[in-house]
Amino acid sequence: PWEKFSRATVIPARIIARDTANWWRTARIDRGARDNLRPDLPVVSADGLVGKIAEVGLTTAEVVFVGDPKCRVAVVVRETSEHGVLSSSSVGVLDHRLVDLTHLPRHTALKPGQRVFTSGLGGVFPAGLPVGTIVDHRSVVYGLYTEARVKLSSDTSRLTDALALFPCPAPPPSPSWS
Repeated sequence: PWEKFSRATVIPARIIARDTANWWRTARIDRGARDNLRPDLPVVSADGLVGKIAEVGLTTAEVVFVGDPKCRVAVVVRETSEHGVLSSSSVGVLDHRLVDLTHLPRHTALKPGQRVFTSGLGGVFPAGLPVGTIVDHRSVVYGLYTEARVKLSSDTSRLTDALALFPCPAPPPSPSWS
């Protein structure tokens, strides 16, 4: 799934610090404004989406991970084409790789193991970045809609390197034939 991002510009970065109170929620990387980083740039690893840039200093930046309440992600389930939003987990710190997938239709065809990717909606994350897999799902609020749990592809507790992903440059406008 990474082929379509081959034209995107990436800036490699190293994790240099973590807040012990928010170990699974944020990290500081060794790149910043001097490397053209800016808030809301996606951050990925070889395994998939990690999060986004939250704050930028001259030489460092804070990355907020998927699963933090400040990093909601519009996603699509590859096998069903159902769209939803990833948000922080109701499980808490029991398993930092589990997040909630909300805003799913009431009658969903979800099954464990189905793959979840960024949808491109919301303007922060480009479509097609691997995010994780469906673990389970349940009907909520008297069956009005469905929620699922997703196990993230990227294990942020083991993360030492990441890539800040700059969007692909827009293609040149097509000539107008008038």
